[in-house]
Amino acid sequence: MRITGPHSTALARESQAPRRASSGAFRLDESEGVRTQNGVGGARGLTGIDALVALQGVEDATERRRRAIGRGRRALDVLDEVRLGVLGGALDPSVLGRLKALSADLRQGSGEPGLDSVLAEINLRVEVEIAKMTRR
Repeated sequence: MRITGPHSTALARESQAPRRASSGAFRLDESEGVRTQNGVGGARGLTGIDALVALQGVEDATERRRRAIGRGRRALDVLDEVRLGVLGGALDPSVLGRLKALSADLRQGSGEPGLDSVLAEINLRVEVEIAKMTRR
């Protein structure tokens, strides 16, 4: 199978031909014939950049764990606001919307069974508070 085009090896072999030194004026050796280039060398580094961009989109286990812990902490902070609002008698109505958003975020798994069970318990508490607040 012969490969022609910008990625062929024929261009590399042609460029490695020995150079002939000439003394004096420039001369073209007619015995070799005219060499033509079959194509323009493509941007080969682009595939490396594509690979790097693709790898940046892949989330590793430590990144998933870090994000899951952050979601859990945010949920606990909002639950603490709910507790303080109920005890103080002035519960902010925007807390309900934040609780609903957090509940949706807490359903995403982290990949660790222990952490996922803690997040499920926090999510259960968030949903209980949502149910209480919508009944009022």
